[in-house]
Amino acid sequence: MKQKRELVLFLALAAVASGIWYFQLNPRGPAVTAAEGEIALGDKLGVDNPQLHWWKIAAARKTTYDFSRRNIFSAAAEALALQSRRKKGKPLPPPPQAVPQLPLPPPAPVVAPLPVKFFGYASAASRGPHRAFFTDGEQVYVVGEGELLLGRFRIVRIEKTRLEYEEVATGLRGSAVLEEQRPGS
Repeated sequence: MKQKRELVLFLALAAVASGIWYFQLNPRGPAVTAAEGEIALGDKLGVDNPQLHWWKIAAARKTTYDFSRRNIFSAAAEALALQSRRKKGKPLPPPPQAVPQLPLPPPAPVVAPLPVKFFGYASAASRGPHRAFFTDGEQVYVVGEGELLLGRFRIVRIEKTRLEYEEVATGLRGSAVLEEQRPGS
């Protein structure tokens, strides 16, 4: 049984080796001669002579750049060029066409700033919800996360140095930073 498997394996390897050998030595295989390749290339490109056009390359090498001393980044330089054309009697280029102005997109909506001053926060020892302290100069407001402030703003998150809020009417979100109290204020 083992000898049968070895024999089948040997025959398979011999078939693969003979196929490789045949295609490598066969002159009409995938590789073509240079002349046949040039003819086939010329036919595919639709060109009578696919050789390099040396005269075109030589002409391109002989061209030189004529420096016009014109600043392409300045409109004033363009006006000077037009004046020099008028003096020399050369025809002027046609005036530029007006580009239609597209309407500007509407500005992005902006959340209204809080009309009160955020001056502190507190949290319960048992990991309860945070509470923020606000003042409008006379009145002090104590509001927790998820509660409404002045009936217009919902407090979303209270952190150590800032808080996030949402304007109820528009759904826009904003943030306010903790403002330190100055002595005497």
